[in-house]
Parts: sequence; structure tokens; C-alpha cells
Amino acid sequence: MGYMNSQFRAVTPALIEQRKAYRHPVQIQKAAIRQHGRTANTGELVDLSIYGCRVASNSRFAEGIRVWLRFEGSSPIPATAIWCRDGHVGCRFDATLDRALFRSLTLISE
Repeated sequence: MGYMNSQFRAVTPALIEQRKAYRHPVQIQKAAIRQHGRTANTGELVDLSIYGCRVASNSRFAEGIRVWLRFEGSSPIPATAIWCRDGHVGCRFDATLDRALFRSLTLISE
């Protein structure tokens, strides 16, 4: 009887941050995101860590799709779209972000 009542209970988000690294807030107007073989869409880099980022963009991307990101002063960075909702795309980089690039992107917003 208890099982039937609990299976429809709403699940609340975890209270603990589960990312590998802190996401640094940034506000860079010049960011581009694109799928392979398509034209780039402009966006705004919202937050960043060496493992991933969140980009505000009007584009919609399916979860798990491969994307290429380009930030101010960077060459294309391969990544995977982990989630996409409310005009934002969460991406995980294929390789950790170069420390010099990470530093330059986070120092711009300060």
C-alpha cells in the first residue's frame, strides 16, 4: 500500500552540486555554437568550467548531439550538448579547456 502512494511523489532537485568543478559566471557577448555541417548560431557564454559551459542561444540542440563552440579568442572547441532548455544549452567539452583560454575568458568578465 505504501508503495502505491510513494511512486507518484514529486522528486525535488539535489541540494548538493554534483559538478566536477565550480562553474564561473561570465558574460561574453561573442560566442558561437554549431552542429557539424551547419552554420554557426550566435550566443552568449553564461558560465564556464574547465569541463563544460552553459551557452544562452535561440538554437535548440538534442541531448547527446556533438557541437562545436567558439569563444572570443579561441579556435573551435568540440563538445557534447548535455541538455537544452529555456534558451540555454549545457555542454561538456571533449577535453578539458586549456588553462590559458579559461583564464582569459573568466578575466574578461571581472
